[in-house]
Amino acid sequence: MITLDNLVAGYDRLAITPSLCGTIEQGSLTAIVGVNGCGKSTLLKTLAGFIPPVSGVLRWHPRRPVIGWLAQRHSLESQFPLTVHDVVSQGAWPQISLLRGFNREMRSRISAAIERVGLAALANSPIEALSGGQFQRMLFARVLVQQAPLVMLDEPFTGIDEATSQALMEVILEMHQSGQTILAVLHDNQRVARHFPETLLLESRHAQWGETSAVLSAFDTARRA
Repeated sequence: MITLDNLVAGYDRLAITPSLCGTIEQGSLTAIVGVNGCGKSTLLKTLAGFIPPVSGVLRWHPRRPVIGWLAQRHSLESQFPLTVHDVVSQGAWPQISLLRGFNREMRSRISAAIERVGLAALANSPIEALSGGQFQRMLFARVLVQQAPLVMLDEPFTGIDEATSQALMEVILEMHQSGQTILAVLHDNQRVARHFPETLLLESRHAQWGETSAVLSAFDTARRA
């Protein structure tokens, strides 16, 4: 699906990541890990097309698909006068016209996504009233509605409790089982080891990319050396 050919990510021509070569295959479930400041989120934004590469080439096969994007949460997001249903419905916008609106199938999909993440009782609540975990569940529901072939998640478990994290991990696994390609920036290597078959480990001067147990084992060995 995505081939990286000596790709370097960064800002304003300043490289942050090492040069990366490899392929993110269609239907894969891949974690991006590494210490703070190594460029994990910068790389994800580059792959999503939000910022250009510093150097190298990014190729799509056969073409760039619709991307489901879940960014890190920012405090200003909760200040908009929207309900949970309003935000989740945004996932349907690429598939509808402004004049036609939501059909019965889409309304059902929106309701099912809200229920799947455990927010049915809060569907009409203002988002400013949500806890951090509820807010993140809502954002996952929006991604569910979108049904994008490729989903990119930037630190989806930051700032939420373990029970919510596990519930949302189950949603990620369900999306993957349905055929969606998942790429996620994560900090919890234990969660990565349990659930992600492939891992891209970013370090200051080089990267390791491949089967998760081998990548994390090499990382642990290097830290003990």
